[in-house]
Amino acid sequence: MTTLPVGYESYWMLSAAATPLEPLPPDSRVEVDVAVVGGGIAGLSTAWELARAGRSVAVLESDRLAAGVTGHTTAKLSALQGLSYSWLRANRSAADARLYALSQQGAVEHAAAVAQRLGVDCEFERVPAHTYVESAEHVADIHEEARAAAEAGLAASYVTATGLPFRVGAAVRVENQAQFHPRKYLLALAEDIRRSGGLLYERTRVVALDEGEPCVVTAENGGEVAARDVVVATHYPVFDRALMFSRLQPRRELVISALLPQEDDPRGTYLSPERGTRSVRTAPYPFGDGRRLLIVTGETFSPGTPGIGSVAARYERLAAWTYERFPRARLAHRWATQDNETTDRVPYIGRFHAATQHTYVATGFGGWGMSSGVLAGQLLAAHINGGELPAWAGLYDPVRLRPSEGPALLRLQSTVARRFVGDRLRPGYVDSVEEITPGTGAIVRVRGRRCAVHRTPEGELRALSPRCTHLGCLVRFNDAEVAWECPCHGSRFGTDGSVIQGPATRPLEPRDLGEE
Repeated sequence: MTTLPVGYESYWMLSAAATPLEPLPPDSRVEVDVAVVGGGIAGLSTAWELARAGRSVAVLESDRLAAGVTGHTTAKLSALQGLSYSWLRANRSAADARLYALSQQGAVEHAAAVAQRLGVDCEFERVPAHTYVESAEHVADIHEEARAAAEAGLAASYVTATGLPFRVGAAVRVENQAQFHPRKYLLALAEDIRRSGGLLYERTRVVALDEGEPCVVTAENGGEVAARDVVVATHYPVFDRALMFSRLQPRRELVISALLPQEDDPRGTYLSPERGTRSVRTAPYPFGDGRRLLIVTGETFSPGTPGIGSVAARYERLAAWTYERFPRARLAHRWATQDNETTDRVPYIGRFHAATQHTYVATGFGGWGMSSGVLAGQLLAAHINGGELPAWAGLYDPVRLRPSEGPALLRLQSTVARRFVGDRLRPGYVDSVEEITPGTGAIVRVRGRRCAVHRTPEGELRALSPRCTHLGCLVRFNDAEVAWECPCHGSRFGTDGSVIQGPATRPLEPRDLGEE
């Protein structure tokens, strides 16, 4: 068994501290031009673009700025995204593939320009990006992706040799991509927003949206922000009026980091769709005495449904792969990230729904939130400022619904329905509370009622309603991260019932184990 780091801490969070900001005052009312709900890369990029254009903005973040999905990413800025261009060409059109490449590469260049403009040391590095396979049976897929990416306008080539310390069957290589420290970049954006008069609120969970004139967003503590326009950039939209829960598939992915000798650096970013995906990059490590930080991602699964083995077992597999491929690596951190994929694999960025003119959304980045978050800021600012929209704006229109999405949409809803109904037909996950060992949790029926029960390492029992407060699916326990997760739409809750991640906005209700 591989020795894993004890805690679950993102390197980005550990290496870029920030002074906490005040929440929106309770029962207050603030008036601005634009309210941005969500303080990750999409929300802060949008707020920065708007503030730069002279708009008054308020950003409302439920936790800490750049501490959610953005604070737990691998932070690759790349227009090469797996096998996306061959898929787009086959399922959308060659024209759409070109527009996608134009927008994604443009986001890479825009992030570089913003970092330079702000003078922020966010460890921005230009590197080539690769999509590779090891097995001969998938070499044809790489050939096809290299052709499609090149035809889409990227500096793409087919190669059989890379900087990885092991042989590959083939790879697509795209030049002039990038990687950076996401929190250092975004904290610089936040500071610049404040200098421009923008308002930033942390620990402010938004629970309601009134799309009147003006729009009003209401926080859990009763505070309100009135604005002509509202941007919902909460990773998974916390409002269901656009029915996006029927078109988004949440996925969770594990991350480990390790100290690596400088000479073992593969000098680039790498992604393989094989073995449950494996993604590799390195980052500067100021405490490493000439070493770099190797970051490895993989073991993708739907929240609440880890599949083969537990989440802890998945961490073990990822660590074992890392040691096998990089024998001199020494594990340092582990964490996890989460994202959502749309039914046609292109993010939703634009008007929230067909009936609105003043509410916008950015979601469904499919694991490529750094470039998509940057371009979301550009696109949403263009919408709100009334300027000319870029040629690729229609590609990301959330109101779109193409016939080709039908099969994927039906599969997604069928899966959700099976989980919603199937879980209720099961009597329980364990037979009694006594079976729950310290540090673990399970669903158990107590006196005829299902309860989500966690036993702390000290032996204390914490019981909650197992019904997700989003749409009522039954949550499941993540043994590695010690959290309750909804397998339907990806909401996550602490063992005290608090919301860790939406779309849920309300906590799980406490239960008394002695209650009838």
